[in-house]
Amino acid sequence: MKIAIFGGAFNPVHREHLNIALAAVESLKLDKLFFVPTNISPHKSGSLSARPFQRKKMCELVKRYSPAFEVSDCEIKRGGYSYSYVTCRRFKKQFPNDELYFIMGADMFASFSEWRNPEEILKCVTLGVCARENAQSLTNYIRAFSAAFPHREVVRFPYVGGAVSSTRVRALCALGEDVSAFVPKEIAEYIAKTKLYLFPEAERVKKLLTEERWAHTVRVAVAAAEHCRKANVFEYDAVLAALLHDCAKYLGENSPLLQGFEPPPDVPLPVLHQYTGAYVAEHAFGVKDENILNAIRYHTSGRENMSALEKLIFLSDMLEEERAFEGVEELRRLFGGDLDECLCAALCHQLEYLKSQKKPVYPLTERACNYIKEYLQLRG
Repeated sequence: MKIAIFGGAFNPVHREHLNIALAAVESLKLDKLFFVPTNISPHKSGSLSARPFQRKKMCELVKRYSPAFEVSDCEIKRGGYSYSYVTCRRFKKQFPNDELYFIMGADMFASFSEWRNPEEILKCVTLGVCARENAQSLTNYIRAFSAAFPHREVVRFPYVGGAVSSTRVRALCALGEDVSAFVPKEIAEYIAKTKLYLFPEAERVKKLLTEERWAHTVRVAVAAAEHCRKANVFEYDAVLAALLHDCAKYLGENSPLLQGFEPPPDVPLPVLHQYTGAYVAEHAFGVKDENILNAIRYHTSGRENMSALEKLIFLSDMLEEERAFEGVEELRRLFGGDLDECLCAALCHQLEYLKSQKKPVYPLTERACNYIKEYLQLRG
């Protein structure tokens, strides 16, 4: 028989997981394809995460799409961190006379040489890979693989995946948004029924905002989630700070939620909501983590010596996918790379804009810009 292992966090299962599995079954003429949800992914710590049994359940929900689909909970039962070489060794022992494949998209394949014991994996299975978004990238990855593992085979099957990430889906779920465009309908129904990933604060925050401002908040949460690993920030912290960053934007000074609030002196009106937002986050929503509160408190102005989370929320707010201003694409390119270089460029851009429009410049912003410039000069 031809048997494939399709491993991953499946946190949650999205439509590209399903499409890759279906394409692998058809192209490789598989008799069985096992979804193997991890227990704990060694390279994905800090993410918003469904519990192992919930991720296993989601894999089981998509079994109906192919008679070849099966689910193995071997990694969950084993406990601890999940390593593919251990799983491949187990399947080789269980199916010693069968043809074994390990299925993955190009995004995972790109880092295969960095996995734990890749040679051990290749002794047990043949890699079956497909492109994700860009077919040429996969060609380049295969060349690199062949150079690193010259005596090992990789089989490419003809599917090009779309731009769907579990990270984006989780951020949308956390804010209670519809994810039916990104996941199979059974998964969307399961997530809605169980309120998987949902932040309890989301519904209350949404009621405080206009429809347009809520849509912006959702986009900021997605941007923060998608950049948090590079920033070395926990996904939970990033999404919660993004959810609350504008929570007080439309509150009047007599709002009961602002009872006891005292603004700092000489704050320009466009900046004030960062301070009221931090106050409401703490006193109305019960946030006690000072790092999250500071990310809200300085998301418009910035400040000197910002934490990674503060930088992340400042940049996610400024560069979310529907922001449109001259230079935004270059800033987004930097956002995908060095966080500090992006912050410096973003603060310089903000100051130039304010001065060109003859708008008041809040001293914190000027000091933040000077601080990050000096930091980058010292860093070299």
